[in-house]
Amino acid sequence: MEEFKEWFDYVKDNNGNEIPIFNREAKIYFSQCSADNKLNLYELLKLCSDSATEDYNLRGFSWKMLWENQVIILLSRQSFRFFKRPQSDERIRIVTWEETPEPLQLVRRYKILSDAEDVLITGHSTWLLVNPDTRKIIRTKDFNLRSPVPNYLVPYEGIPTGKIILPENMQELNRRPICFTDIDSNGHTNNSRYGAFTVDCLPEEYQKKDFTDFRINYSKEAVRGQTLTMFAHFDDEAKKITVAGKADHNVCFESELFYK
Repeated sequence: MEEFKEWFDYVKDNNGNEIPIFNREAKIYFSQCSADNKLNLYELLKLCSDSATEDYNLRGFSWKMLWENQVIILLSRQSFRFFKRPQSDERIRIVTWEETPEPLQLVRRYKILSDAEDVLITGHSTWLLVNPDTRKIIRTKDFNLRSPVPNYLVPYEGIPTGKIILPENMQELNRRPICFTDIDSNGHTNNSRYGAFTVDCLPEEYQKKDFTDFRINYSKEAVRGQTLTMFAHFDDEAKKITVAGKADHNVCFESELFYK
């Protein structure tokens, strides 16, 4: 019988403090793959988000503990580079760690390795700290629940998690209601669902592209009962697809897919 382990490694940051590196073994199942038998985008985002949550849980920062201290952590931006998407029945190891925070956002990195230790996917993400009562953003220097604050950076070879600028003349592709299965146990649309929204709106000819990078900005949460109107712009020369989802005239998210 296969076993899947979780553990922490530790590295020294620039201040000489030990920084935990969370490792989580997993297997890619048939249901997590697209028609090409490779891990789909929605499942990738879910794997990474769940690994970040598990990292914090094991370090004593459960969502309940954070809520009791008037803190919620919201995903703001993500970027991923695909070297080789894992396939069905493949064993992988998800590695995630926190890096030096920005003034208003926490920074978290990801790396997905094959069973042979080859790098399959790398990722970079930023997270906002918010007071659940006032909904005001908490500056990272005021987040005092964990110590020490990491002073650690590893160069990221992917596209930076910067602001996505929507091009003009985006075309409406379809409409998608927010349903019960899009909602997680916080009562919110789960961040990974926006990956599914991005891919599902694309025409069939773009479903078969060999994607190299993906990045997403979360702007305003779509809630159950709303309908997302999906827009896209296809830049075949730059080999880039820009997708946006809007509800009630508000942009809920922007994303970009790059391909070979």
